[in-house]
Amino acid sequence: MAAEASPAAGLILVTGPSRSGKSRWAEYLAEQHPGPVLYLATGQPPSEDNSWAQRVADHRARRPEEWQTLEVGASLTEALAGLNQSMEPGRSRLLLVDALGTWLAQHLEDGPEQWQTRSAALLDQLARQREPVVLVMEEVGWGVVPPTAIGGLFRDRMGTLQQRLNAISRESWLVVNGRALNLHQLGVPVPG
Repeated sequence: MAAEASPAAGLILVTGPSRSGKSRWAEYLAEQHPGPVLYLATGQPPSEDNSWAQRVADHRARRPEEWQTLEVGASLTEALAGLNQSMEPGRSRLLLVDALGTWLAQHLEDGPEQWQTRSAALLDQLARQREPVVLVMEEVGWGVVPPTAIGGLFRDRMGTLQQRLNAISRESWLVVNGRALNLHQLGVPVPG
């Protein structure tokens, strides 16, 4: 059964492990939107990392030509705020953000207070966004405990942020092995 993205404002989360199909599912949801799509890329432009360059090229090749792309890098919150302010009345544009993990990785040097402020600002902006947003996120907590402190920090910040985002989302999808599961329909919120 195929799902359809609604043109109504709201946050749609798409999460899953690497190479699970989460970006393809997010792109599918965006394609169901009746209006234009703006793709917000949070990753750094490819440099000498050939595998990263290939992933970026694969993503670009899949996108429909009519989609616009905005390279936001580490400035996701600011870009969302600017788009919200410049939104034209009656325009039904969908924002596709790919991905939360590359945005978070660019802020790992934040101390606890700075990170709390930064993540709260993102949550607040997403809750106030007047256009629908499909947000791709990486699932990182299913594997082994990261052997480095920075890896553990990434995992912990991502897990906490994902739970907070889920609390303000309209839909939440888990993509595993090329299959998408609607967590709002199938899941039960964890108390407390």
